[in-house]
Amino acid sequence: MGIAYSSLLSLSPCTATIHITGSSLFPYASKANPERVINSIFNHTNNICLANLQKPTKKFGSFSRFSHNSTCLGSKIVPLKCCGKVREMETQERILQKPLIDFHGIDEELVQKMVYDALVWSSLHGLVVGDKSVQRSGKVPGVGLVHAPFALLPMAFPESHWNLACEVAPLFNELIDRVSLDGKFLQDALSRTKKVDAFTSGLLDIHSKMLEINKKEEIRLGLHRSDYMLDEQTKLLLQIELNTISASFPGLGCRVSELHRSLLNYHGEHIGLDPRRIPGNTSVDKFAEALAKAWTEYNRPRALVMVVVQPEERNMYDQHWICAALKDRYPFNMQSSLSPIRKSLAEIDKEGEILPDGTLLVGGQEISVVYFRAGYAPTDYPSEAEWRARLLMEQSSAVKCPSISYHLAGTKKIQQELAKPNMLERFLENKEDISKLQKCFAGLWSLEDSDIIKKAIERPELFVMKPQREGGGNNFYGDDVRTNLVRLQKEGTQEDAAYILMQRIFPAVSPTFLVREGICHKDHAISELGVYGAYLRNKEKVIVNEQCGYLMRTKVSSSNEGGVAAGFAVLD
Repeated sequence: MGIAYSSLLSLSPCTATIHITGSSLFPYASKANPERVINSIFNHTNNICLANLQKPTKKFGSFSRFSHNSTCLGSKIVPLKCCGKVREMETQERILQKPLIDFHGIDEELVQKMVYDALVWSSLHGLVVGDKSVQRSGKVPGVGLVHAPFALLPMAFPESHWNLACEVAPLFNELIDRVSLDGKFLQDALSRTKKVDAFTSGLLDIHSKMLEINKKEEIRLGLHRSDYMLDEQTKLLLQIELNTISASFPGLGCRVSELHRSLLNYHGEHIGLDPRRIPGNTSVDKFAEALAKAWTEYNRPRALVMVVVQPEERNMYDQHWICAALKDRYPFNMQSSLSPIRKSLAEIDKEGEILPDGTLLVGGQEISVVYFRAGYAPTDYPSEAEWRARLLMEQSSAVKCPSISYHLAGTKKIQQELAKPNMLERFLENKEDISKLQKCFAGLWSLEDSDIIKKAIERPELFVMKPQREGGGNNFYGDDVRTNLVRLQKEGTQEDAAYILMQRIFPAVSPTFLVREGICHKDHAISELGVYGAYLRNKEKVIVNEQCGYLMRTKVSSSNEGGVAAGFAVLD
């Protein structure tokens, strides 16, 4: 995705001194220009019509604390303005977009001050994660805290594409629900993958058992995040993936929005940025609200919400923000309780049981809603105990977020299947809605497609090879794509069913400041927009279907992977 050389800004916590090293701001060395041939391979000729999108009108509330009145729901958002007069500098490998501010011209002392203020703000307002150098930081709250990695200043994003991402969120929510009800489609689409991927096989086995006993999920809750990049060549907002399990950072994402608003309230005039242009972010409150409504639909006031967590979780504070919102908005009383409990899969296996009527008990307490913040990766199932726990919860009458069918509906293979011509018509009726979703699809292919395999071997820099995994750090890029495709062809096994190919998206590059572990780096960066969605249904009644906040992540342009928790990106 390009070669960039960073300038390092090293911050001393006491004096906030910055030492600048490095070379010029835009040194790119590659001789190739992948965007030049994207149209010839992927043939994107569709144009997004944005003329009828409703304009946002709502103003922000208080800037000093998270405001429940500042939202980014439909017409209520205050989006980031388009970049105005944007001067593009064509390079050997990317289009470098001039940002809203002149990073060359920012006074060094001002950067020192902003970094220092940002670190203090993060410490005071819970923009924190566990410090990986402290052994107990993933187990004991309050031990070994460090600020979450963040961008010092907010990234610009075009208003029209922002509105589009918000507009299609409820459509993707509905699509996932429809797909989840088609058990035959899920089993058939993943049948080849099951033979070569033990993790997917384990999930499908549980799903198959639910089909055999005709298990119905009358109350269905989905807390999703759809991730996008804005392709510079085609000007299309293209979906990277749709997360249906453990959609992370609704808590810390809100904190970053508030951090940037705070910094711009104090320093915005000096750098020409208006804090009112930062969209309000209600993801943590909206997630908590959806969980509470699912609890209400379950209609057992003394039953609890259970958060399924990993035994060690450095990102626990993102999860605690949702739990805190539940406690604050729905306080404990003698008749009911929404105070969540946290359990690992191993603990659920030891403490869990199902009563004859389907009631799930864990540690003797009835569970109304199961909210998964674990269980999305093979490493979450180191033994049969964890698989037993997952099956136990699926067999119960508790509301699962997600259910096993929602989980499968979010896999990479299903994403690729849904992008096939005429496939959306199997699940949706409205032609206008189908068209909107299709325009968000990047090129996606099965490895059974010999023509696309040939093209990928010839031009591997234009593709990403993806396994059925979540969490970052799993994909193949560049020469690794060619190497693995050639290997699979020579071996002639069915291992190709474990992967899909995706069009590689090339967003514009902008200079920015990235802050990690108290050190500020000036580098070339690209950004990825995630839009959260909440969906709650009880039988035929749709109770919640809305877009509910956002997550912007930024990474250096030379990095292929993009996970914040995996160490590749920062919150923006």
